[in-house]
Amino acid sequence: MSKSLFQKPIEIKISTVVAVSAILATADRIALDAALAEMTGGTTDFFEDDLTVIDIAALPAGCEPIDWAGLITLLKKYRLNPVAVRNAPPEMAAEIAAHGLSLETAGAKPREEAAAAPAPAPAAAPVAVAAAQAQPPAPASNGTDVMIIDTPVRAGQRIYARGCDLVVTAVVNNGAEIIADGSIHVYNTLNGRALAGASGNAQARIFALNMSPELVSIAGVYSTFEDGFPQEYARSPTQIRLVGDRIDISSVNTANRA
Repeated sequence: MSKSLFQKPIEIKISTVVAVSAILATADRIALDAALAEMTGGTTDFFEDDLTVIDIAALPAGCEPIDWAGLITLLKKYRLNPVAVRNAPPEMAAEIAAHGLSLETAGAKPREEAAAAPAPAPAAAPVAVAAAQAQPPAPASNGTDVMIIDTPVRAGQRIYARGCDLVVTAVVNNGAEIIADGSIHVYNTLNGRALAGASGNAQARIFALNMSPELVSIAGVYSTFEDGFPQEYARSPTQIRLVGDRIDISSVNTANRA
């Protein structure tokens, strides 16, 4: 019998999406083109087809109408891939949707705040590009495939350890999200959401001294804890791993299994 007969028609898994915000201070495409050319210095791979959220909150009142088709083409010229618009008024919704972009309505608070890029443009610049994943200042890195975070991870903050393990020595608060392509180690209390093996590494694990997460995920397979984390593991060093296609919880010190 064909293997395809045993495959599920569709599966839903947690996916890690890292986007950038393009914060516009003008709708003038000539000015935007010049600003992006200066920002990238003519480097064709300065951006790498990054998913991009267009933020229009900083546009001055009475500025020229936005040429959405032209703006999308311009951003793609610099290998920015627009997928959504932030802080647009309701009257723009239909036009934005017609160009294949999703909409964050005016006044909506995004789940993660934009952190400044390494060399942010002045406020008056035509366009500023910021990473849409919030991180604390200067995480330690010793060049051995690990990101180390020594400060608390606040609610609404997202940490992504791309291509490496993540070590957090402080508390991860409710509403925070920590993500790693490798394993996650929290030498404190883990609340919030923890996603290990984000790039598909099924061998990744999540470790914490105290567990109270809202959601955990290994390689896209996830589990939520609406009724609370299992009490027998909540106050002791615990690991979470993937066994087959299910999330497995166990004590670091014993062979007990959830």
